[in-house]
Amino acid sequence: MPEFLQSAFSSDQDVRAADAAIRLVAAVAFGCAVAFVYRWTRGRSADRRFVATLVLLTLLLSVTTIVIGNNVARAFSIVGALSIVRFRTVVEDTRDTAFVICAVALGLAVGAGYLAVPAMALPFIAIAAKFFSGDPNVLDDIDPSPFTLHVKVAPDFARRDELQRELAKCVPPPNLIGIESARAGTAVERSYGIELAGERAADELIDRLSRIEGVLAVEVVRAGK
Repeated sequence: MPEFLQSAFSSDQDVRAADAAIRLVAAVAFGCAVAFVYRWTRGRSADRRFVATLVLLTLLLSVTTIVIGNNVARAFSIVGALSIVRFRTVVEDTRDTAFVICAVALGLAVGAGYLAVPAMALPFIAIAAKFFSGDPNVLDDIDPSPFTLHVKVAPDFARRDELQRELAKCVPPPNLIGIESARAGTAVERSYGIELAGERAADELIDRLSRIEGVLAVEVVRAGK
């Protein structure tokens, strides 16, 4: 490189070009990992533009950290310059904000030369994001909700004991809230207040009750609807 270019682009940083390149590649890799976790937890509702933003944000923060290095004056200068920028985009889901912070944290860590910390943290972040993503298949066993169970039986229904045994398997046991005639007197509807842990638990209960002879129909609706 010509001497005038070397003097113009001289830096007091100790980071070599090869080290900086490795950090930038690692930043892209971590950004892609954050974007993958976002798509994995959001499914079809994932915003493609937001996916690209996460990758770019991780890379840009890594570049910023490399530039700052240990220079406090440069750090304040960059903060002042970036404070001019104003973002008007409203993040609709608060979980998306968490992914933005995740990209920022990983970008800063990689740019500062830390690789082990973000590598160890990312799996925990992915597990937590998936576990609390609101997916009913994940939260089925920990988030019981109140429902109303409607069981229509024949007028001469004689297997009440078997019905009660199946209902007793629910925790807590359901409470009978009403009995009324249905289908113009051709059936009797028994209604129960019950707590079920998601869609899977409701499907299993409906399947068990429907197998009882004399049960004509089983319906589960969320309480208050």
